[in-house]
Amino acid sequence: MRNVLAGFVFLICVSLTYSQGCSDAGFCTMGAMKPDQNYSKRIAIKLRSIEFNYYKGTSLLTPIIYAATVDFNLGINDYSSFQIKLPYQWVKGSLGETAGLGDISLSYTRLLKATNKWNINGTLGAKVPSNNSNTTVNNNNTGGVDAPIHMYYQQSLGSYDAIAGVSAISRNWLFAAGIQVALTKNNNQFLWSGFPNYPDAEYLQSYNIGRELLRGIDVMFRVERNWRFTNFNFSLGALPIYRITKDEGIPQGETERVKLPQTTGLALSILGSFGYHFDVNNSIKLIKGVKLVDRDFNPDGLTRDEVLSISYVYKF
Repeated sequence: MRNVLAGFVFLICVSLTYSQGCSDAGFCTMGAMKPDQNYSKRIAIKLRSIEFNYYKGTSLLTPIIYAATVDFNLGINDYSSFQIKLPYQWVKGSLGETAGLGDISLSYTRLLKATNKWNINGTLGAKVPSNNSNTTVNNNNTGGVDAPIHMYYQQSLGSYDAIAGVSAISRNWLFAAGIQVALTKNNNQFLWSGFPNYPDAEYLQSYNIGRELLRGIDVMFRVERNWRFTNFNFSLGALPIYRITKDEGIPQGETERVKLPQTTGLALSILGSFGYHFDVNNSIKLIKGVKLVDRDFNPDGLTRDEVLSISYVYKF
């Protein structure tokens, strides 16, 4: 059995390396909206945990995004917990390289109702920017001067965001819905003209521009089917995220803020996860996603084409 399990984990790791992931501004991994949540009829499960996560994702263009995240889940009592996520992110691409602390995620989750088959949870949260999203680079592409780089390369979205969500969890199913609202604009000033020596002008103009971006409102819905066994579990699910209002920003060559066209619409992913529990305290988790649908215009740099996510979780 152990050999079969080890082989299964290996296959999952390989498939993750070539998978695609969801595109969102952070709320699909916060509180009640998280994938692969624990379910217990006894309710008094371990709500205190620390998770170490490694992430690698490729964008639709050349940037490769790496992140190492520490995720604290601090139980207040048997029914509520507080989550803090601290990421460090680095990005490499043909325009340059950047690295730094990412946005801090804070959320409070409360068990709202428990029955013999379902737990209903609610979450309120926020994302706090680590900078104003206007990191610059200085290289041959910029002509040796400092130039603001596109949002794909930024560690921060540069905005304060409000988040709310709810989930219904049984032994076999997870349903979740959430909303994320950017309360402030960022200060990103990326322009194509800032990279005068870039050798491919057509490719450069593939980076959608929206200076001083105020992202539109996102809503999400997660449906997930879980199969749980003594030491391991796996799941399959779908994650549609819909931007219901247009982004606002300053386009290339303009000086006034406008609502940016083609920034609303659906981003849809199919997701799979695998977890192995060494004991009641220690576990690992792997997540895979395949992007099926994406928005046409992405000045926020959130779209991911290929993702690898591996986590170690310690509960106490």
